[in-house]
Amino acid sequence: MLNIVFMGTPDFAKESLQSITNAGHNILAVVTNPDKPKGRGMKMIASPVKEYATQKNFTIYQPEKVRKNQEFIEQIKSLNPDVICVVAYGKILPQELLNIPKLGCINVHGSLLPKYRGAAPIQWAVLNGDKVTGITTMYMDAGMDTGDIILKKEVEISENETTGELWDTLSKIGGELLVETLKLIEEGKAPRQKQGENFTMAPMLEKEMAKINWEEKTSKEIKNLVRGLNPIMGAYTFLNNKKIKFWKVQSLSNKDFLEVYEEMREYDYKLSQIMPGTILLADEKQGLFIKAKDDGIIQVLELQAENAKKMPVEDFLRGNRLQAGSILE
Repeated sequence: MLNIVFMGTPDFAKESLQSITNAGHNILAVVTNPDKPKGRGMKMIASPVKEYATQKNFTIYQPEKVRKNQEFIEQIKSLNPDVICVVAYGKILPQELLNIPKLGCINVHGSLLPKYRGAAPIQWAVLNGDKVTGITTMYMDAGMDTGDIILKKEVEISENETTGELWDTLSKIGGELLVETLKLIEEGKAPRQKQGENFTMAPMLEKEMAKINWEEKTSKEIKNLVRGLNPIMGAYTFLNNKKIKFWKVQSLSNKDFLEVYEEMREYDYKLSQIMPGTILLADEKQGLFIKAKDDGIIQVLELQAENAKKMPVEDFLRGNRLQAGSILE
């Protein structure tokens, strides 16, 4: 059993805290981000990690900052932890804090390092259409996800998997791998592997990237954008100056589309000439199909109109008439 200070904030981190608690480790304290206002009433909402820590009656710290916060650092020092476990905490830790635990600071990271260092590794794996990702545990140092690797576990990304679905899968694996890592540390058997310099950065997502650029993106790139931003913000486009968010889509080739929808064969000779973003077919029984760049077509499966709820495309088309030939912005 190790004496642990745990630092984390979202549900991804809660899974790790729950796993090491169930494994019998002694949680000296939990550090998480301050409560934030949310919703129309701007009610203060606790992080998932705080909610779990409260249920378990753990000591909770919520500093606004950890850098140049001597009072907080002294509080952690006084706890004399064997290990500090950091999982999606959301703040960069100063070296003085990293030096406190006897056996080191351990991080659970949502990629196969050194690929995807940074704040959004899970999101970028989906956005880039990767087939494989995983979880890495590592010893922390002063750099951004640059510490020595302890363990890795690889996970396949399915063709239609969204960021939200992959997030849930990796959060559970992260908890399991952290328990395994702590066991090795406790036994003095934890490996150390240098990362090297062949890395990819995964910066925070910007709101501007959610707007679909029909003229520049292929159908596969649009599909990856849609599933990569689900459920974070949703990829969107405009029709008649009204925003429409796409939550689920499929990518088809021109050939696939024409084989299924024979009545569209008249377009065969000119599909490649049709402007990207053009609605090819909008029918509640047959579906919604939009021309993308090059040899590709987007089939919309789930969407959300402005000031409305998410819904299957057939429900949307039942109440909203879209004209073939209309062009999305």
